[in-house]
Amino acid sequence: MNLPADSFAATLTARAVLFDMDGTLVDSTAVVEQVWGEFAARYGLDITEILRTSHGVQAGDTVRRFAPAGADVVALTAELGAMERVWTEGIVALPGAADLLRSLPGDAVALVTSADRILADIRMDAAGLPMPATAVTADLVTRGKPHPEGYLRAAELLGVQPEEAVVFEDAPAGIAAGVAAGIRTVAVGPNTGVLPDGVLHIPDYSAVSASVEADADGRRVISFLL
Repeated sequence: MNLPADSFAATLTARAVLFDMDGTLVDSTAVVEQVWGEFAARYGLDITEILRTSHGVQAGDTVRRFAPAGADVVALTAELGAMERVWTEGIVALPGAADLLRSLPGDAVALVTSADRILADIRMDAAGLPMPATAVTADLVTRGKPHPEGYLRAAELLGVQPEEAVVFEDAPAGIAAGVAAGIRTVAVGPNTGVLPDGVLHIPDYSAVSASVEADADGRRVISFLL
């Protein structure tokens, strides 16, 4: 059973930390709703259903699912991507995200996002957050979330086994990807859906702290108090 985040304090230890971006580090809700709202209006689609199923999923996968027969999926995805790159008003960091990122060793952090690299850079910058040196973006994977490819690749790039890492995610597709990768997963925010067993939940990072120590073998360990 998943208890509310404010009903207990949990401690997790890990050697690497993998963050999703939109909804997890960056609140880009206003831009996302604006872009997909225009897409829905153009084709007479149900914007509520699009937003419900598109969060955390690569844009091309959503276009492919909802675009009418005969639509040029590649061109339409590129058009929507261009719109997202110029609309940055209202993008902010989640509470506590900047402080948490600053407290973590840079070589132990990766971003794993369904956005491409250009959009990821734009949104992290708009939110005032540093881009991790390791970033697995949509253009670097063949299968997007909920497939675990992105998270498994990030763990490999950071030189850790999946069980040595922790994922922070906000969307059902991303949470499923973290769980499928065999990585302990923490759900963030109000849009997580029904959580799988073992997935903890936090509203944001306001009450989250991290400390870095060495274990008996001299290897670095990051401890999170949630």
